[in-house]
Amino acid sequence: MLEAEQVVVRIARSMDVFDDVQKEVAVAAWLHEAGFPAATVTSQVQPLVVREKPVTLWNRVPDSGSPASLIDLALALRDLHHMPVPKHLALPELNILGRVSERIASTTALSDQEREFLLAKHDVLRSSYEALKFPLVSCAVHGDAHSDNLIKTADGSVVLIDFERFAFGPPETDLAVTAIEHTLGWGTHAEYEQFAEHYGFDVLAWEGYPVLRDINELKMTTWLMQNVDEDEAIAREFRNRLFCLQNPDAPRRWRAF
Repeated sequence: MLEAEQVVVRIARSMDVFDDVQKEVAVAAWLHEAGFPAATVTSQVQPLVVREKPVTLWNRVPDSGSPASLIDLALALRDLHHMPVPKHLALPELNILGRVSERIASTTALSDQEREFLLAKHDVLRSSYEALKFPLVSCAVHGDAHSDNLIKTADGSVVLIDFERFAFGPPETDLAVTAIEHTLGWGTHAEYEQFAEHYGFDVLAWEGYPVLRDINELKMTTWLMQNVDEDEAIAREFRNRLFCLQNPDAPRRWRAF
């Protein structure tokens, strides 16, 4: 954060993700031009490359300190999903399981048997996903549609941030993020009902949802797996989640991280 300039500096991990960083800048420009409330980059030509790392500069969004609600998220996603995508934006097709197999293959946190189990589950879920018939029209999707990726400003407006996983794909995939958090008990039933009502579609009522649920559980588990060496509580929670994947009927008592 450059306090005097009110600029947030984002440094990507390596040049391997340069295309994703370019996409973030292009998405920010599109949303700004379309009048959608979203984070904006500064006027410099971006991304920059500094010491072999992609760097972007973002105008700071003044945070009120109040969290965005699930209603805020529903309305933001509804508006986003109805926006026509210009051809020049060239959004990539959504790869819902992107990076998951690489995490599983490269980690030292798994036994050989556990690795084989997760890779097999990954392959089954990819096939199941490809066989789904989605009821909603494909569109621009956020790819990480949590209310934490909204900032509520002092004037009450809500601003969308974090465009790293933006893609073109089924909007049900964005909605399923909130749905699984609801089924894990990370929020009330009333809050979820308001989310579904304000968006205009309840993904939990769709017959294909269990596939998206299982994909999200796998993603949430392997994401946490990357950080098991940082904290004992994270390591315990990873083991809890892995146990649940291995035992589908086990109750999901998952902690949020």
